[in-house]
Amino acid sequence: MIYALFLIWVAVSSSSAQQFYDPSGCSSDTSNQGSRYTCDSAQQPCRTFLVYRANQHFGHQNLLNISALFQVESDELLDLNNIASPLETLKRGREVLVPIICSCSGEYFQASLSYIVSERTSFPEIACGVFEGLLKSLTLLQENPSQGTDVETGVKLDVPLRCACPGGFARFNGVKYLVTYPILEGDGITPLSMKFSIAPEDLLAANHLEPKSTVYPNTTVLVPLKSDPVINLNVPDSPPPTPGFLPTITVEKTKNTKLRKLYIAGSVVGFFLIVVALLACGFYVKAVKKWKGERLQSFTDRNSVLSCSTARSSPRSGQTGRSSTNSCLSPDLLAGIKFSLYNYGIEDIKRATNDFNEDTNKIGEQVYKGLIDNESVMIKQMRFEDTRQVIDMHSKINHVNIVSLHGVCYGENDFAWSYLIFELPTNGCLRNCLSNQANRLSWRRRTQIAFDVATILHYLHYCIFPSYAHMSVNSRNIYVTSKWRAKLANIGSTLAISASSMNDKVVTVNGLVAPQNPMNEAASVKVDVFAFGVVLLELISGKEAAQGTFLKDSIRFLGGGANEGGCFEQLRSFIDPCLKNEYLIAEALCLAILAKACIEDDPLRRPSMDDILKVLGRMV
Repeated sequence: MIYALFLIWVAVSSSSAQQFYDPSGCSSDTSNQGSRYTCDSAQQPCRTFLVYRANQHFGHQNLLNISALFQVESDELLDLNNIASPLETLKRGREVLVPIICSCSGEYFQASLSYIVSERTSFPEIACGVFEGLLKSLTLLQENPSQGTDVETGVKLDVPLRCACPGGFARFNGVKYLVTYPILEGDGITPLSMKFSIAPEDLLAANHLEPKSTVYPNTTVLVPLKSDPVINLNVPDSPPPTPGFLPTITVEKTKNTKLRKLYIAGSVVGFFLIVVALLACGFYVKAVKKWKGERLQSFTDRNSVLSCSTARSSPRSGQTGRSSTNSCLSPDLLAGIKFSLYNYGIEDIKRATNDFNEDTNKIGEQVYKGLIDNESVMIKQMRFEDTRQVIDMHSKINHVNIVSLHGVCYGENDFAWSYLIFELPTNGCLRNCLSNQANRLSWRRRTQIAFDVATILHYLHYCIFPSYAHMSVNSRNIYVTSKWRAKLANIGSTLAISASSMNDKVVTVNGLVAPQNPMNEAASVKVDVFAFGVVLLELISGKEAAQGTFLKDSIRFLGGGANEGGCFEQLRSFIDPCLKNEYLIAEALCLAILAKACIEDDPLRRPSMDDILKVLGRMV
């Protein structure tokens, strides 16, 4: 039921966010869908903008005259349009942004102005000339029914200019303004989108237009903007459309056999050259594929022998790397591999961790924090055989959302223990950030962190070969940088394994049981999806997943059985109280529904990280 309500809300909001384009001209006496932009009477007024062009014919050649016409302060126009003086004569056709207040009157949006006629004129002249098509003459006549065809001097007219406010779903997508733009001869979708630095698809969607649609002069379109409007005046207008016919000059036909033969010979030679070029391209592509295959095989063969990465001496410690004929980590054996690490001495590690002080430096099981050259690092003690696997994994991946591996220390006692040195992001692990009441994590930062974690899991699942299941995604393995971006740790550890090497039917993730089918490559990555769903629940609620099934039970109301009002109340009670009301309930509902889908008992019903990334991409 809640899924249905959510889908209905999306559909209704989407339809109300899109207005229709009216292709009929300003002076047309027909009223079409889009002649005026529709609204819901419950919608609140909004501040938006329209575009007006300097026009000497009607005396609006500077900002002082334009501000008087639209009844706004000239200083506001100066700041908005980067013009030095309100008396500066503007170039004919220079586009000017004008701020307006758009409100819902009855069933239509409008910006209400009054206009006093300075000389005898007509409604089309006022609507299409003075106001440059920002309303239809029919609309102006309907708003002033007491006037005749001609309008006498001194008459005061009510002018309802076209405008619109973003609907619920448009605001959800970040649309802040819908700018009314009058179309002139030569205007088109592509140059107009370039003029406002938006995607052509967004412009088409805001006006209910199909791809390759034509816009006509003396009409208006709505330009959807996610920030304050800025017009790029350097973008040239589209060339005017080609006329229906061209003047021609009758010429006498002459027969020229020699010229005809020359054309035929040129065509044959050109065709032959094209065939040769295509054959050459085919041979080239085949040769490149063969070369890549041989290179990949060579790399695989070399990796099967070495299967780990170079360690180099750290210039910080001043030591030279030790070699061992028994160690695959020996720099002497791995000098040919490009991936390299600093080789730290055990004294460097002891000095960084205050001799492994458990009171001040220990941050986890066999994990310590420390300083090396005034840089915060995380030092993890591991058995030698496990160290090789971690280094091998880090040598194959490169991603901004992975905690970087800086170096290695072989330890003492014939390499029984080794130490890996990682970067330590400034804000520590996500669990600590969620528990920090003094510096609470805002909703915007939480959605960004969710997107970052989804990005790196998508990379591990789809962008490396073979695909890789982390198997240990939780809020303590996610670290947060000084810019509040997420990084995933524990890549290549014994808990994280190749996606094709699992056979367990039940996996425990963050205190919750994630049932599994016998695991193949496709099913194993679903364990990461389940764990990601648990992380989403922690981001929403602020509670730790160590509380067992509490988090999962807390969102059972999303499965149905509760009315709409009760659902939202239960959702609000589930959301971290530290957030107060500083979040969008629609985003929270979407995130909760996504989390619930991720922790489905049946792995095949869980979404892929590709699907998850598409949903979260609309929130950041």
